[in-house]
Amino acid sequence: MVGVVPTQPVVHLDAGYDYQPCRQVLAERGMLGEIATRGQPAPIQASRRWPVERTHAWGNQYGKLRWCTERRRLVVEFWLALANAAIVCGRLVRRAWTQYRWEGRSRRRP
Repeated sequence: MVGVVPTQPVVHLDAGYDYQPCRQVLAERGMLGEIATRGQPAPIQASRRWPVERTHAWGNQYGKLRWCTERRRLVVEFWLALANAAIVCGRLVRRAWTQYRWEGRSRRRP
Protein backbone atom coordinates (compact mmCIF):
# COMPACT_ATOMS: atom_id res chain seq x y z
CA MET A 1 0.00 0.00 0.00
CA VAL A 2 1.24 3.45 -0.89
CA GLY A 3 1.04 6.21 1.70
CA VAL A 4 0.78 4.03 4.80
CA VAL A 5 2.94 5.17 7.69
CA PRO A 6 4.83 2.28 9.32
CA THR A 7 4.01 1.51 12.95
CA GLN A 8 7.67 1.76 13.94
CA PRO A 9 9.57 4.00 11.52
CA VAL A 10 13.28 3.36 10.98
CA VAL A 11 15.58 6.39 11.17
CA HIS A 12 18.98 6.06 9.45
CA LEU A 13 21.62 8.16 11.21
CA ASP A 14 25.36 8.60 10.84
CA ALA A 15 27.96 7.95 13.55
CA GLY A 16 27.56 11.46 14.99
CA TYR A 17 24.33 10.27 16.64
CA ASP A 18 25.86 7.14 18.16
CA TYR A 19 25.33 7.92 21.85
CA GLN A 20 22.86 6.77 24.50
CA PRO A 21 20.71 9.94 24.94
CA CYS A 22 19.95 9.90 21.20
CA ARG A 23 18.91 6.25 21.36
CA GLN A 24 16.67 7.03 24.36
CA VAL A 25 14.91 9.86 22.53
CA LEU A 26 14.30 7.59 19.53
CA ALA A 27 12.87 4.90 21.83
CA GLU A 28 10.61 7.42 23.61
CA ARG A 29 9.18 8.48 20.26
CA GLY A 30 8.62 4.90 19.13
CA MET A 31 11.25 4.96 16.40
CA LEU A 32 13.91 2.41 15.57
CA GLY A 33 17.30 3.94 14.86
CA GLU A 34 19.82 2.35 12.52
CA ILE A 35 22.89 4.25 13.64
CA ALA A 36 26.26 3.67 12.03
CA THR A 37 28.94 2.69 14.49
CA ARG A 38 31.91 5.00 14.81
CA GLY A 39 34.68 4.21 12.35
CA GLN A 40 32.35 2.56 9.81
CA PRO A 41 30.25 4.16 7.06
CA ALA A 42 26.54 4.83 7.56
CA PRO A 43 24.07 2.14 6.42
CA ILE A 44 22.40 4.47 3.89
CA GLN A 45 24.24 7.49 2.56
CA ALA A 46 23.69 9.51 -0.61
CA SER A 47 27.31 10.51 -1.06
CA ARG A 48 30.39 11.17 1.06
CA ARG A 49 28.54 13.90 2.94
CA TRP A 50 24.89 13.95 3.88
CA PRO A 51 22.91 16.34 1.63
CA VAL A 52 21.77 18.48 4.57
CA GLU A 53 25.31 18.89 5.92
CA ARG A 54 26.56 19.76 2.45
CA THR A 55 23.82 22.37 2.02
CA HIS A 56 24.63 23.91 5.40
CA ALA A 57 28.29 24.09 4.37
CA TRP A 58 27.29 26.02 1.24
CA GLY A 59 25.32 28.44 3.42
CA ASN A 60 28.29 28.92 5.73
CA GLN A 61 30.24 30.47 2.85
CA TYR A 62 28.23 33.64 3.37
CA GLY A 63 29.86 35.66 6.15
CA LYS A 64 26.72 37.70 6.77
CA LEU A 65 24.96 34.52 7.88
CA ARG A 66 27.81 33.27 10.06
CA TRP A 67 28.10 36.53 11.97
CA CYS A 68 24.46 37.59 11.89
CA THR A 69 23.67 39.76 14.90
CA GLU A 70 20.34 40.98 13.56
CA ARG A 71 17.42 40.65 15.96
CA ARG A 72 14.57 41.14 13.50
CA ARG A 73 13.30 37.85 12.14
CA LEU A 74 12.30 39.36 8.80
CA VAL A 75 15.86 40.57 8.12
CA VAL A 76 17.38 37.21 9.07
CA GLU A 77 14.91 35.40 6.80
CA PHE A 78 15.79 37.80 3.98
CA TRP A 79 19.54 37.01 4.25
CA LEU A 80 18.79 33.26 4.37
CA ALA A 81 16.55 33.51 1.30
CA LEU A 82 19.14 35.58 -0.58
CA ALA A 83 21.93 33.12 0.23
CA ASN A 84 19.75 30.17 -0.79
CA ALA A 85 18.83 31.89 -4.06
CA ALA A 86 22.53 32.49 -4.80
CA ILE A 87 23.31 28.83 -4.02
CA VAL A 88 20.52 27.52 -6.25
CA CYS A 89 21.43 29.87 -9.13
CA GLY A 90 25.08 28.88 -8.88
CA ARG A 91 24.19 25.19 -8.93
CA LEU A 92 21.92 25.68 -11.96
CA VAL A 93 24.61 27.61 -13.87
CA ARG A 94 27.21 24.96 -13.02
CA ARG A 95 24.87 22.17 -14.17
CA ALA A 96 23.98 24.00 -17.41
CA TRP A 97 27.65 24.72 -18.09
CA THR A 98 28.60 21.06 -17.97
CA GLN A 99 25.56 19.66 -19.78
CA TYR A 100 24.60 22.16 -22.50
CA ARG A 101 26.26 24.04 -25.35
CA TRP A 102 24.96 27.23 -26.87
CA GLU A 103 26.09 29.74 -29.44
CA GLY A 104 28.36 32.43 -28.04
CA ARG A 105 29.34 30.38 -24.97
CA SER A 106 32.97 30.83 -24.06
CA ARG A 107 35.14 27.76 -23.49
CA ARG A 108 36.22 28.85 -20.03
CA ARG A 109 34.05 28.43 -16.96
CA PRO A 110 32.76 31.64 -15.39
